[in-house]
Order: sequence, then C-alpha cells, then structure tokens
Amino acid sequence: MIEVVGVGASGLESLGPDGRRLVDEAEVVVGGERHLAMLGVRPGRRLVPWPSPLLPGLRRVLDDAGAGRVVVLASGDPLVSGIGSTLVRELGAAAVRIHPGVSSVALARARMHWAAEDSDVVTLVGRDVDRLRRDLAPRARLVVLTSGDDAPARIASLLVEEGYAGSRLTVLGDLGSPAESRIDGLAASWDGRPAPRLHLVCVECEPRPARSARSLVPGLDETAYDHDGQLTKRVVRAAALAHLAPQPGDVMWDLGAGAGSVGIEFARQHPRNEVHTVERDPERAERVRRNARALGVPGVRVVEAASIDVVAGLPRPDAVFVGGGATGPLLDACWAALVPGGRLVVHGVTVETEVLLHEVRARLGGSMSRIAVEDLDTIGSLHGWKPARSIVQWSVERPVTQTDSETDA
Repeated sequence: MIEVVGVGASGLESLGPDGRRLVDEAEVVVGGERHLAMLGVRPGRRLVPWPSPLLPGLRRVLDDAGAGRVVVLASGDPLVSGIGSTLVRELGAAAVRIHPGVSSVALARARMHWAAEDSDVVTLVGRDVDRLRRDLAPRARLVVLTSGDDAPARIASLLVEEGYAGSRLTVLGDLGSPAESRIDGLAASWDGRPAPRLHLVCVECEPRPARSARSLVPGLDETAYDHDGQLTKRVVRAAALAHLAPQPGDVMWDLGAGAGSVGIEFARQHPRNEVHTVERDPERAERVRRNARALGVPGVRVVEAASIDVVAGLPRPDAVFVGGGATGPLLDACWAALVPGGRLVVHGVTVETEVLLHEVRARLGGSMSRIAVEDLDTIGSLHGWKPARSIVQWSVERPVTQTDSETDA
C-alpha cells in the first residue's frame, strides 16, 4: 500500500497527527524536490525524487522503493490534477491510499468568497490554453488550474480574443503559505508580469461580452466554423447530436468529418468526452484541428485516412457518426465496434446511400428520417424559401443485453 499524503504550502506543519505519523514512520518518501526539502536526512529513511519525465520512470521508482513503508508527498489534494490521480490510474485503487490536504481550489474559493456551486474548475495543467474557450460564458466564475509563470498572460490574451476583455483576473500565489500573494486586474490591461511558480487564476467573466457567447446546446451557428462548404447545417447537426446522445466520458467517432462540426459539438458537451475524427482530405483535417481549438476542444483527435482503413484501431466507441462515405463494410464495422447501448447515426444525400441505409435498417432496425431545411433568401426585391439538399438520417442503438450488463458490472 502506497500512502499519498497531501501537504499544504506551509509545509509539514499543515499535516494533522495521522499524516505526520505516516511521514515520520516512512522508510521511503517519494516526492518533488520542494516536498523532499521539507524533510531532514534520517537513518533508515530514503528520500526519492520523481523521475523526469514522470510516467516512463514511475514504476521503476516504485519498484526500487521495495516492500517497505512508502509515502508519497503531494500538494494539497492529490486528486486535484495531482499525482494521486496518476498513481490510482497506473497502479489501481487497491494499491493506493489517499490522505488529502486542503486543495488549492478550496483555498482559492475561500479567498474569493465564491461558493462551490456558483463556480467551476478548469484545469490547464498539461493542457492547451484553448481548452478554456469552452467554459467562457457571461458572469461565469472560473477557478483555473495552471502551469507556467506566463499562464495569466496567456489567459488574459485569450479572454480579449473571445470578447471578454473586461473580465477580472485574480492570480493567487503560494496559497496557504506565509508567502501567499494576490494580483488583481482586468484582461484588457493585464501587464504580463510573471506569476509565482505555484499559482492559479480566478476569472470573473464580464456579463456583457463584446461578441455573442457560444452555447453548449448542439447546433452552433455556421459562422462558428471555418469550412469549404462541407458543413452539416445547424438544424441537421442538432438532430444528429440528439440521436448520438452524448454522456460524460463517452468515446465518439466522427467519420468523414468535413469541418468536424458534429464531433466538435459532441466534445463540447463534457470535458471528459473523447472524440476521434477521421478525415481523408489533409486540408479538411487541418481545418478540423483549427475549428476544434477555436471552439475550446483542442483535445479532439484528428486522423488523416479513409475511415474503413483505421476504424479497427480506434478505441471502442459509445457513439459513431458517419457524415460521408458510408459503405456497407464501414457500417458493419461501426456496428460491430459499438458498446452495448451505443448509438450509430448515418447521414446520406445520394440515392445510392439511401438505398444502402434502407438495407442496413432492415437488418439492424433503428429509425429513418428525411430532413429538409429551407432558408429565407432574396428573390430580386422580394423574399422566398431556398431549399437545401435533403438529408436522409438513419439512427440506431445497439441493444443492451443482460449478459452485456453483467459483464460490464
């Protein structure tokens, strides 16, 4: 059993009696340089720094620790973007016991007088700053976990770019220590000074941004995307996502992605959603990457290939959208890969694809709809309706059998 002890910025004095006893009785203490510096040299106790890079050397360090009493020192709550989450993931919950301290998030909310239910946590640790775009909204209160002393400047620049120049930024450094600091300012006038090495950023988004806020409801306006005409119209896109039914943590395939709108909006539904986009055209694939970053989901994975060539190597999906290039073998592969309860949605615009979808529906079931959208357009000095090409939509859910449920449980 590895004991993971959360330490506050004030050092070992932040520990309660049980945490201090664990550290004092440990034969091996593993941690970062800052944490190990809190401990003196003592016979019978080894101090082991984390390897760099961490993951490749993690097991070696723990194996070298042997079977003695091992304590890992972490900052605050080890499960808030901390080493505790990594150890549980790599070693399993049965091998790790967590002893949390007060998290930096809790201290930040206390300093800002923000209720937990009225604010959200966004982590940029090890992530692209574009991830923040998804969470911007009028009047939002965000506690942003950061890395790098230039993080506040990058956040301020992003806020200005998104139309939130009047938002208030508060940089809280070394929370809970005698050296605790606070810097307040506006995004528009942020001076770019380096932040303390240990810091986070609290953002109060202004109530009236300079441009329309983007909703998380499926069906963003077409102007939100860079595209070459291969873009699922917002009404049709919303219908597809209704059938794809995103749930937190879902894995989704977006095949024949075009501009990537369906996969991007699936990813925007929850930060834990995992989207794999497949697009064979290199220019369109790069466009998907740009759209994903601009809309706050830079983690969308883009694969440049024909869908049928790569689906066997993708993680098993909870949802699949085929927006173009549907063939019998591809749909069979998607159906076979779906988890029980998984959803498959296919769009077709040609008669040949419609015939294929009728054949597949006859075998697998599901529902079919023809979606026709007409937009108001000018006819000289008057107005009339301009129809877009109709879309045939087939959607189906893989049955959840009793055996599947028992196996999953």
